[in-house]
Amino acid sequence: MSDDSQVPVEAFDPPYYVAVFTTVRTQGQSGYRETNARMEELVREIPGFLGIDHAQTPGGLGITVGYFRDADALTQWRTNAEHQTAQKRGRAEWYERYTLHVAKVERSHGFVRGAQQADR
Repeated sequence: MSDDSQVPVEAFDPPYYVAVFTTVRTQGQSGYRETNARMEELVREIPGFLGIDHAQTPGGLGITVGYFRDADALTQWRTNAEHQTAQKRGRAEWYERYTLHVAKVERSHGFVRGAQQADR
């Protein structure tokens, strides 16, 4: 896992799972940063968590992709009580709209200039 927000999460040997959370936020963001930081801290404690990527467009569309080794790790994250509380607050205060897509990754590869990469 990389903590550098300018480096994408590496390609892992499949299969693994991704949760793609796409959002448009409201104007009221009180407490969002602190809660988001806490959620990242919590998810990193889950065995089987592989990493997280974030992107935000200038127009306000946000995309967060969480990577999980197996469905059990993803379920542990989905059912975490503190995460569920944050989800409720997000619907009440922070999100104008969102979508969540969960998928099983069957193929993965990466590229780093000057390094050799192979399809997985």
